[in-house]
Amino acid sequence: MPGQFKTEAVVLRTFRYGEADRILHLYTAERGRVNAIAKGVRRVKSRFGGRLEPLFRINLVLHEGRGELCTVTQAETVAAHPALRERRGSLDRASQACDAVLRLLDSEEPNRPAYNLLCRELHLLDTDAEAATRAHALAFRIKLLLAAGFAPELASCAACGDHEHLGAFSASAGGVVCPGCEANSFTLGEEAHSFLVDALGHPLANAPDASDPALRQADRAIAETLEHHAHVRLRRVA
Repeated sequence: MPGQFKTEAVVLRTFRYGEADRILHLYTAERGRVNAIAKGVRRVKSRFGGRLEPLFRINLVLHEGRGELCTVTQAETVAAHPALRERRGSLDRASQACDAVLRLLDSEEPNRPAYNLLCRELHLLDTDAEAATRAHALAFRIKLLLAAGFAPELASCAACGDHEHLGAFSASAGGVVCPGCEANSFTLGEEAHSFLVDALGHPLANAPDASDPALRQADRAIAETLEHHAHVRLRRVA
């Protein structure tokens, strides 16, 4: 029913609307994806100040009317992540993370693991300049796949269940495959396979590293899983 509600959110993306307003794409802790309008936010004396910018984590009071957009009525900063904005690499990785959430999680159903993962990623990129690596970005994506329910099978052949000779990956099959089931697959080396397993099994702050060839294979596995099962295409992680 229409009315006010409170939620914590991360601002994924914004764009201008009219003379002084701004449309916000939010990922919230309690409501999943929410689209909102902040009226008058671009005026110099706006009561919201600079709190409704991309990558901000905020507490919000929103009014839900009969239209498609909620209206922001109050906003308080939880974390502005100022340090990551001063480093190009960290800023790019943070923007990629928000874009992945925006494209993959478009439901209004809450997904607390995904929300917590995004908050953790932004915090790490803000506090640790060394976190803006390709390996770390891929670790975030494979964990996001898990939170969204699209994680590939990595422990056994996705087609027949065999646990040995898992040297290929098939998005259509749903994960790693053995030689007998490798139709429509590509080679996934042992290092790339181990990277994906370790990335899922370790905290984001302890994301594993791997060689460039292994990371390219892991990136392809993640990208093809997204395209085949979630119908989402993201830019490859460079």
